[in-house]
Amino acid sequence: MPQLSDKLVIAISSRALFNLQDSHRVFEEQGLDAFSDYQIAHENDVLEKGDAFPLVEKFLQINERLEGEPRVEVILLSRNSADTGLRVFNSIEHYGLNITRAAFCNGESPYRYIAPFGCHLFLSTDGRDVRRALEQGIAAATLVAGGSQRHADDTLRFAFDGDAVIFSDEAEQIFKRDGLAAFAASERASAQQPLGGGPFKGFLEALQRLQSEFKADSCPIRTALVTARSAPAHERVIRTLRAWNVRIDESVFLGGLPKGEFLRAFGADVFFDDQPNHCASAAEHVATGHVPHGIANQEA
Repeated sequence: MPQLSDKLVIAISSRALFNLQDSHRVFEEQGLDAFSDYQIAHENDVLEKGDAFPLVEKFLQINERLEGEPRVEVILLSRNSADTGLRVFNSIEHYGLNITRAAFCNGESPYRYIAPFGCHLFLSTDGRDVRRALEQGIAAATLVAGGSQRHADDTLRFAFDGDAVIFSDEAEQIFKRDGLAAFAASERASAQQPLGGGPFKGFLEALQRLQSEFKADSCPIRTALVTARSAPAHERVIRTLRAWNVRIDESVFLGGLPKGEFLRAFGADVFFDDQPNHCASAAEHVATGHVPHGIANQEA
């Protein structure tokens, strides 16, 4: 029987893959029946590309670089019904995307199918679904509309913030509670002690396993850590990744500088950060996913 356990699997919502603003407006203003009628009436109209489309396109191209069975897969998870979702599949076929598996939930949240499909990452425009996925232990992010664009080459570039994304938010809690000086002192004292894993640790590990199937000089995937940390707080990060046996291709320690220009220089296809203000700034330059996890996202 077909298995997905040996693949890197990304789940994506239809509104992240395609621009569904017009039909979503119909749903919000007129309800589900009017939305269904609208989608059926326009099911042969090709949808415009959404913020995550360039990322998905590059991701699927990885299969063309490897011999044998496909090693990556994209699963479509949608609040549409199968009937209204026909427009989405017609658009997938139009653009030549090899997406064959999907769950259409007719207005209900599709997050419950993330685990059965064995997904390593979930991208959506619905923050509620993203939070539920994170609660299941799945790396997930809410896409922030902004600077999504397809870069000239075919290398897929993932950029990550550190605390509360790759790592736990244990150090960020100290910073929020006691300030920068206490944070720096704590990190210096704990430099030999690895940080706990954050929600994206598993995805990063799966990504590295896929990278290892390519020669270093021809790998179509590149990763970067782009963090507000600076010396002396850099040491614990480096030692943590070493303890995990995880390699990051590029590490940028910004010491609080804005991240946007550095992400654009890296050519990030997507950047993941837990802090909403960082996401809003980064989204002006690259596709950005907000990770609603950790102390920065706790309600006061």
